[in-house]
Amino acid sequence: MKPLVISAGTAISALGLGVAPTHTALRQRQSGLVRCNFSGVTQGYMGRVAGVEAHRLPKHLQQFDCRNNRLADMALNTDGFYQAVAQARAYYGPTRIAVIMGTSTSGILNSEIAYAMRDREQDTMPPGFDQQHKQDLFSLPTYVAAALELEGPCLTVSNACASSSHAFLDAWHWIEAGVCDAAIVGGADSLCGMTLHGFGALGLVDEQPTRPCDAHRHGISIGEAAGFALVERPGTRMVQQNTGYQAMLLGCAASSDGHHMSAPDPEGRGAIAAMRQALVRAGLDASDVGYVNLHGTGSLANDAMEDKAVHSVFGGATPCSSTKGWTGHTLGASGSLEAMICGISLQHGFIPGGLNITHIDPSFQARVVMDNVDAPVKHVVSNAFGFGGTNCSLVFGAAQ
Repeated sequence: MKPLVISAGTAISALGLGVAPTHTALRQRQSGLVRCNFSGVTQGYMGRVAGVEAHRLPKHLQQFDCRNNRLADMALNTDGFYQAVAQARAYYGPTRIAVIMGTSTSGILNSEIAYAMRDREQDTMPPGFDQQHKQDLFSLPTYVAAALELEGPCLTVSNACASSSHAFLDAWHWIEAGVCDAAIVGGADSLCGMTLHGFGALGLVDEQPTRPCDAHRHGISIGEAAGFALVERPGTRMVQQNTGYQAMLLGCAASSDGHHMSAPDPEGRGAIAAMRQALVRAGLDASDVGYVNLHGTGSLANDAMEDKAVHSVFGGATPCSSTKGWTGHTLGASGSLEAMICGISLQHGFIPGGLNITHIDPSFQARVVMDNVDAPVKHVVSNAFGFGGTNCSLVFGAAQ
């Protein structure tokens, strides 16, 4: 696979607004999780982004106003991302930059609010409810394209919790095929009642802050986030002029094992296939990887499966950890958020140790790190696995 440059990136989550606050929180081991109190749900903990309620979209884009698009807009205006895209737009032209977004819930919160206000006699939604702009899965990429003044092809990826990771894979395919010269990739998912109630009904929510890979882990904590990246071919004048955030997308691959609607294949065969194919496309051996960013949700089945898969590919020497103890599980946005965290590892020679771990599951064979590690990192693998057996692995490298 021909590598791509990530020439700009941004992320917001419960850890803060931007890549730098995220790095600081990881360094200081400060979790963003707080006791859940959202949409009538008080079970467990959540990762809530500060300032969403007060944020306002541009006046000419008010028809898109919903929590999810507010999250997206906050991220677009953080880390100098909007300015970097403006430079790319001037260089490539607005029709040659694609927008590929991952989301699983989009603006469902707005539909929940509207449904509570419905005409119960007629069973109709309130006047003015705009599902297309406020809840539809395509609302997110449409909004991002409009906010960034882009006119290239748009795509929504909704592969559950692998959605925004898969967006990177689609961007590589499109750039390689000449569909576009560059792409805005990433995703956003926001808190809503359906997600919080739904995972609670599945018995997957830990009453304590989530503790991936811990011997006594008992489920997930839901979070919200938005993360975006500008990806381009290396060697272009645009990339040579850019002095901001840079990393390389070296390899990416996806698989679908179809084992179960909501449970992973306990043998991890789809996860293994995705990781191995991503390494092949990157032209790397497993021994070249300095850190594996685990999907690591904190659920019993997911963490056990991923440990088996990671050990099968990397053995027991490569450091790995999950960062969801900081952010919560941000669903369709987790891949793009954690891509930015992988960039932090590459740029700063930093491996975040798992948070909230007291004792690593004694059955685990992969090398789960509990404490932060300062060490040079040249290559990172990031995993994302979703309901229905959708798996995606990304390989990132330090900027060249």
